[in-house]
Amino acid sequence: MPSKPPIIVIKKKGGHGGHHGGAWKVAYADFVTAMMALFIVLWLLSSSKPVKEAIAGYFKDPSGKADKTGSDRAGVGENFVVNKDNMDQLKQQLQKAMEKVPDFDKLKDHIEMTVTNEGLRIELMESAKGTFYDLGSPDLNSDGKEIVVKLAQELGKLPNKLAIEGHTDAKSYSKGRNYSNWELSSDRANAARRLMQLSGVGEDQVTQVRGFADQRLRKTDSPLDPSNRRISVIVQYLVAPEAPDSKAEGAAAAASGTNASEAKAGNAKPPDEKAPDTPKPAQDPAAKPASPPH
Repeated sequence: MPSKPPIIVIKKKGGHGGHHGGAWKVAYADFVTAMMALFIVLWLLSSSKPVKEAIAGYFKDPSGKADKTGSDRAGVGENFVVNKDNMDQLKQQLQKAMEKVPDFDKLKDHIEMTVTNEGLRIELMESAKGTFYDLGSPDLNSDGKEIVVKLAQELGKLPNKLAIEGHTDAKSYSKGRNYSNWELSSDRANAARRLMQLSGVGEDQVTQVRGFADQRLRKTDSPLDPSNRRISVIVQYLVAPEAPDSKAEGAAAAASGTNASEAKAGNAKPPDEKAPDTPKPAQDPAAKPASPPH
């Protein structure tokens, strides 16, 4: 009986193709970096102008001490410097902030904001019964305190300087008192300043406190109108200081111009001096020239 051939089973083990290297990791990292840069660019393009200026100011001066852009204080909702170009934007943001004050509906007709040559002027005007101050009193009432605190919280985030003014109507105090509209207007402006500095405005942010009494009436044709009694807060424009490089260049140009003029004057030649004419000997008319030799 023939023997069966042995059955041979060959098992092949699938081996790894070897180490392919980490080049794919580098490509993947580059792809992720490019996507991140793309999203940052898209975010910047959709951002507002103040945000772009603040970001540019950070890269120019990361310490946050630049004079023109960027600062160590946060802006109103966003970090930006208030100038003549975006003062209207500040006006709108302050209006939105004050709308959150309770009973704002009955106060909104007594708040006026206008952009002037000096800056944004915020005026809190009185009514016949008193809106922000009690009649004849230099102290803020409850409504006045709420509005002033809200203003201070928003304006304290800005690098701009502030000026506070007090005004009264033409109605004078009774004779014999040592307290007049001058004192009342100044005391009301100072009362607003004290509360604002306790509520967010910096100690060095208020540069002026003015009391005008009835010398700057809002309605000159009606000097007793209650709206003449008011407090004005002025958000002043930032004045960019002259760059020191430009001063140095101007001084150098002036010095070089002076030196050039002096050098030109020193190198100038004096006018040529003519030598004195030598007198010629007089010729005797009787003398005859010698005849040539024959």
